[in-house]
Amino acid sequence: MPRIAIIGGGISGLSAAFALEEKRRAGAPVEYVLFESSPRLGGVLVTDRVEDCLVEAGPDSFITEKPWAADLCRKIGLGDQLIGSNDPERKTYILTKGKLVVMPDGLMFMVPTKILPTVFSPLFSLRTKMRMAAEWFHPPHKASADETVAEMVERHYGPEMVDRLADPLLSGVYGGEASQLSVRAVLARFAEMEAKHGSLGRAMLAARKKMAGAASRPAPPLFTSLKEGMQQMVDALLSHLDADALHTSSPVQSVIPQDGGWTVSAGYESDHFDALIIATPALAASTLLQLADEKLARELGEIRYSSSVTVTLGYDETVRRSLPPGFGFLVPRSERRRMLAATFVHNKFPHRAPENRAIVRCFLGGSRDEEILDRSEDQILRIVRSELQQIIGLTAEPLFTRVYKWRAAMAQYRVGHLERLQRIEALRQKLPGLALAGNGFNGIGVPDCVRSGTEAASRVLTAMGLESAASVPAQP
Repeated sequence: MPRIAIIGGGISGLSAAFALEEKRRAGAPVEYVLFESSPRLGGVLVTDRVEDCLVEAGPDSFITEKPWAADLCRKIGLGDQLIGSNDPERKTYILTKGKLVVMPDGLMFMVPTKILPTVFSPLFSLRTKMRMAAEWFHPPHKASADETVAEMVERHYGPEMVDRLADPLLSGVYGGEASQLSVRAVLARFAEMEAKHGSLGRAMLAARKKMAGAASRPAPPLFTSLKEGMQQMVDALLSHLDADALHTSSPVQSVIPQDGGWTVSAGYESDHFDALIIATPALAASTLLQLADEKLARELGEIRYSSSVTVTLGYDETVRRSLPPGFGFLVPRSERRRMLAATFVHNKFPHRAPENRAIVRCFLGGSRDEEILDRSEDQILRIVRSELQQIIGLTAEPLFTRVYKWRAAMAQYRVGHLERLQRIEALRQKLPGLALAGNGFNGIGVPDCVRSGTEAASRVLTAMGLESAASVPAQP
């Protein structure tokens, strides 16, 4: 019977295992074994319960617009557990010259689609507001080569927009810098809009009107999560998988293409498989594939990662009443703070805390501050509490605190990323039975990882003649 090895037990690897399990239960002659180096499965999807509050160590939700995570949740019996963010209360602040300034209405990501709220906002200088007005007449432009997000945004709106919006927004999502991240890889839709319409503002407004005309239903919430936290997704997945096929605390030392398949060595044992799915960070995949293909390993090793620290602080109802309304705030680098952002979790997802509790979740690290991971938890808490006092006047002693460190967790899609993916795919095709999955390729969010793992499973099944090739998109 054909056997498939999966290396990596994060959400990408578990999604691949679930796709294979579905095929096996439908009668396909296939077996799988999943290897995970750590003692637990699920990667960064970790939920703790403290003082009747749900505390997320990693992602607290996923973008609703991307359907793959929600679709998987429905398949594994969690459809009635999906919850949306509290969007009627959604308000985001930007720390500007030491004060919180609300993002004006009509900003879609960083593109203004309403004139008056932007004109009267203290977030931008008069010069930037004039650039915004002139941007509506921006001619179509198709860049001859890949460029950074900062270059594109500055061309349309000037450097202040990069500093106050583009950079902090991308820091929150990627832990990266607008001056490093690729427009084509990170904001492909913006590049397409610029090429077709010129003005991003006009293009975004046209897209919004088209969506409003096509659907009379109210807009879905921006974010989706699970009632019992994101780990609920991992626990449900595990209940659908063959427990004997899941090997934790089993780091893989090497993978070697051999006899039309792959020899996988983990610990003191080696085993032969017909196909291999590597669902680890690209850096780990690079190390594993060093003996199989040095060029492929080198390309994978060029995909950079940033690290992050999340700090959660719980407070009583007095603090809850004193905090600003809305989802939280972003901190531009020019404000010279260690914090990148903070979320008022009790406002974003009211299900996360009882009414007499407040949850403040802070983010540090990113590509400019890897050093923060070397600080002790006490040092990190002192930094966070000091900055919360300076920014929102929060001096109360927290009821509880939690600090989580994630080293090399977020892939950085730098300029040239899509071209690198093309080279990786050409080299991968020379190694039969190999598929790659994870956040290093086409998206770092939970839905992207689910899709990545599912498609990797389809790819190896197709290679073994167990699935139609028509259902498998190109990789990566």
